[in-house]
Amino acid sequence: MSRTLHQYFDARRASVALARQFVVSTLSLWGINGEPAEDIRLCTSELVSNALTHGTRAGHGILIRLSADDDYLRLEVHDSRDAAEHRPHVCHAGDTDTGGRGMSIVEALADDWGVEDRDPSGKIVWSRFKTVTAAQSA
Repeated sequence: MSRTLHQYFDARRASVALARQFVVSTLSLWGINGEPAEDIRLCTSELVSNALTHGTRAGHGILIRLSADDDYLRLEVHDSRDAAEHRPHVCHAGDTDTGGRGMSIVEALADDWGVEDRDPSGKIVWSRFKTVTAAQSA
C-alpha cells in the first residue's frame, strides 16, 4: 500500500521543529516507529536545516513530502534554489568545525539519498529508509 503526505513550511528557524513534528506525527500515523522513525526524524532536522541555510530564496519556504510503501519511506525536502547553485554534498568536518556534518549524518542513517531538479525551479533533496510498520512486526 502506497501513502503520501506533504506540508509547506515558511523559511524560518522554527520550521525545523515544525517539520520534525509533522514527520513524527505522520510516521506514528503510518505505524512506523522505533529506530527507523528516530533516524528519519534526525535526517529531517538535518535536511530542513540545510534547506533553510543554503536552499531557500527570499520569500520562498520549503515543502516536506513523505511517501511510503510496504518496504521503504522516502523523505523529500523541496527548496527554491537550483542544484547548480548549491548542491548538497557530504563534507568532512574537522573536530573543531561547528558545522558541515548534516549530509554525513544523512548518508550514515539513510539507505540512500540524492538530489533532483524540481520543475520549474529549485531542487529536491531526498533520503530513503527501509521501514517496518508496527503491523508488519507483529
